Amino acid sequence: MTRKQRRLTMIGGALVVLGIAAALVLNALRDSIVFFSTPMMVSEKHIQPGQRFRLGGLVQTGSLVRGDNLAVSFRVSDGSATLPVSYKGILPDLFREGQGVVAEGALDNSGVFQADTVLAKHDETYMPKEVADALKKQGHWKDDYGAQPGAAEASSKQEVSQ
Repeated sequence: MTRKQRRLTMIGGALVVLGIAAALVLNALRDSIVFFSTPMMVSEKHIQPGQRFRLGGLVQTGSLVRGDNLAVSFRVSDGSATLPVSYKGILPDLFREGQGVVAEGALDNSGVFQADTVLAKHDETYMPKEVADALKKQGHWKDDYGAQPGAAEASSKQEVSQ
């Protein structure tokens, strides 16, 4: 074998090893990615019990029930569909009825979403794009969701000074 052939063989072997490593990494990531879904998407996709995903929407008013040992149940709604959620643990300080929530977990055999993580949205101006799109689609979008904090005050001050 000439020097050039050995070099090409080494480069080819390195590329094959790199390709196999990339394929293994991508396969591992594919299994660990958790997708975001609204209650309507869950019912449309017929997600199987035990499959992990993120559920997002608004906590339905009047649905929050606190049980023993930090057990909590509530319903998440996107305006069209609702899904019951069960969670055991400490809820975020900003969690309350009528507010946005993202819960991570899986459906059980009875159709209840068993959450192991619950996140509450931190203010009125932030909303995940998927939740905003779902609210727009359902007709529950408020025009001031996307407004920057203080933007209304700045525009009113300009109007007064003119």
